[in-house]
Amino acid sequence: MNYIKLGDKLKIECFKHNGYLDRTSDHATVVYIDEKLLIVANDHTTLTEHNGNSHSTKEPAILFFYKKKWYNVIAQLKKNGLFYYCNIATPYIIDGGSIKYIDYDLDLRVFPDGGFKVLDRNEYNYHKKIMKYSRELDSIIKNSLTELINLKKNNLGPFKKELVEEYYKIFQTMQNNE
Repeated sequence: MNYIKLGDKLKIECFKHNGYLDRTSDHATVVYIDEKLLIVANDHTTLTEHNGNSHSTKEPAILFFYKKKWYNVIAQLKKNGLFYYCNIATPYIIDGGSIKYIDYDLDLRVFPDGGFKVLDRNEYNYHKKIMKYSRELDSIIKNSLTELINLKKNNLGPFKKELVEEYYKIFQTMQNNE
């Protein structure tokens, strides 16, 4: 199922550098796709962690996956505002009905007031050492984090609130038509 179209439902599989499956999400609906970008949406989806624990998300989310960018962005439409959780990760691939990527621990958390925080630096440094990330990979990861922060500072791409709202409306229309 490498050909996907609007309305398709896909799973999301997040791996670590060593090939270990870290987290899965049971469904996301395709709301936009082109040669560079895949946008999916979900609401109350089940996330299953590597240890088998699972929980349901509490709010709708719009997820931005890129073909050539080393990050993905989750816009979370919470009752108290628009939050973002951004993963530094490989460009996505589609395989067997799933969006797949490798997560490199560093995350950017963005708050409704525009503030942001880089998360998991210690986890990144630990995995970099034990999984022997190359200098080239380390450079790509750090440059991707800088690029993501610059997008946020300038409210570009997935950080444009109107864009998130537009794709959320598309998702709602798709849900209502099911």
